[in-house]
Amino acid sequence: KQVSDTLKDLEDRQKATEKISMRLRLQRAGLDMTPKASWIASAVSGVVCGIGAFASAPGMPLYIPLAAVIIGGLGLPRWVINFMTKRRQAKFLAEFANAIDVIVRGVKSGLPLNECLKIISTESPSPIKEEFQDICEHQRVGIPLLECFEKMRSRLPLAEVKFFGIVIGIQQQAGGNLSEALGNLTGVLRDRKRMQMKISAMSAEAKASAYVLGSLPFIVMTLVHLSTPDYLSVLFNSKSGNFLLLAAGIWMMLGALCMKKMINFKF
Repeated sequence: KQVSDTLKDLEDRQKATEKISMRLRLQRAGLDMTPKASWIASAVSGVVCGIGAFASAPGMPLYIPLAAVIIGGLGLPRWVINFMTKRRQAKFLAEFANAIDVIVRGVKSGLPLNECLKIISTESPSPIKEEFQDICEHQRVGIPLLECFEKMRSRLPLAEVKFFGIVIGIQQQAGGNLSEALGNLTGVLRDRKRMQMKISAMSAEAKASAYVLGSLPFIVMTLVHLSTPDYLSVLFNSKSGNFLLLAAGIWMMLGALCMKKMINFKF
């Protein structure tokens, strides 16, 4: 009953904070900048992409530089933030089990949980160091430990962080052997890591094939344009050619989504 109540409480909090703000996106990516600065950088990126597209071929239709502005202003910054977020989460998971082991050994030796968190905040590599430093700073100003872990989970929406918060929350409310519970958790985290690496190895060939198939049309188009520039001009200078390019782009996108769905596994 205690576990089910804790899970229900966490799910309710997650639904209440389902909308992700730009500030939270930047925090998840580890970027120390304000949302205003990020919007300014996005606008500059869009203008640069538009000018670059117009300068590369001044005779092209006007909607192509406009599309470049939209992609550079909205798509490229979002992709960069998502890429940095995934990279930061991967670094966190690589050392998270070792950080929990510090708590297990500290609790077994008689140290309180707060002291173990301080050790992690000073000795662990980034980004674990910064996340546990935030927890320690929030505790100094009187914020409850469960709320500190909830803030951490909002910055790192990972199942492993959720498991960790649940274990700490149950121990805080119902008591029990914390070192044994966290020791079992580290075993689960390492098993999940091994499963992830096994899935990555088994799907490496399919990913390579998807990358080759996705890049081949663009490589062939570039080579043909360099050898005989007039051969592909009909695709850009006529309405029927523009329609064919649009249809080809849509089919390419659908194919890429299908391949991504086939090689991504949830575990």
